[in-house]
Amino acid sequence: MDLITNNLPEVLMILGIAALIIEVAVLGMSTFILLFLGMSLFATGLMMNFSILDNSLTTALWSNTLVTAALAALLWKPLKRMQENVDTKEVKSDFAELDFILNSHVDEQGLSTHSYSGISWKLKSHQPLSAGTHVKVVKKEVGVMWVETL
Repeated sequence: MDLITNNLPEVLMILGIAALIIEVAVLGMSTFILLFLGMSLFATGLMMNFSILDNSLTTALWSNTLVTAALAALLWKPLKRMQENVDTKEVKSDFAELDFILNSHVDEQGLSTHSYSGISWKLKSHQPLSAGTHVKVVKKEVGVMWVETL
C-alpha cells in the first residue's frame, strides 16, 4: 500500500492509460464508461504530479468522481452521435464479381442454391431465370446471392 500512496500520481496515470487501452482496443469504444474513467484518472494523476491537487487518496477519489461525472455530462451526446454515423455504402469485393451457370430455376423466392467456397448460398433474382443461364452476382446478403443474366 505504501508503494501506491508514495507514487499515487504515477499509479493513477498508469491506471488511466490502462482503462483507455481497454476501452479502445478491447471494447472498441462500445461503452464510454472506461473512456471517462481513464481520462479522469490520467487527468487527476497529472494534476497531482504538477501539485495542483493534494497527493492523497481522498483527493484522488473525489477528483475522479467529479471529473468523471463532468466528462460524462460534456461528452456523452457528442460521442453517442459519433457512434450513430454508420456508412451504408455497399462494399465492393471480388466475391460480387462471381459468375456461373445456373443448375436450377431461380426467382425471388430463393428456393435454389449454389455452392461456393464450401457454403450453400440461396439464389434470388428479380426476374425468373431458367437452368443453364449464365449469371453473375450483383448483390450479396447474409446467405443469399442476388443474380442476373450476364
